[in-house]
Amino acid sequence: MTAVLTSHIVLDDRSRPWIEGTNTKVIEVALDHLAHGLSPEEIHKHHPDLPLAKIYAALAYYYDHQAELDAEIERQVKNVATMRAAAGESPFVKRMRLAGKI
Repeated sequence: MTAVLTSHIVLDDRSRPWIEGTNTKVIEVALDHLAHGLSPEEIHKHHPDLPLAKIYAALAYYYDHQAELDAEIERQVKNVATMRAAAGESPFVKRMRLAGKI
């Protein structure tokens, strides 16, 4: 028997996993699944340019490397929270608050 490998996943120069032949990172598909509860079929409906096989490959890659990708997700969440705190209240929110609309 001959083993056949079709990963559909490539690593860029910073070792970030991407879905081969697309502009989509594995972490984006994983977040659609984790944060939004989308099934692979639902992800495909939202991103019809991604073949279902590549979506499954991205999820398989995520589960094979879950600890490191979860750490990256956590790092990104903390980075966004830091930037939000540093930016302060947006001018729009400030106007709405002063107008008593929020």
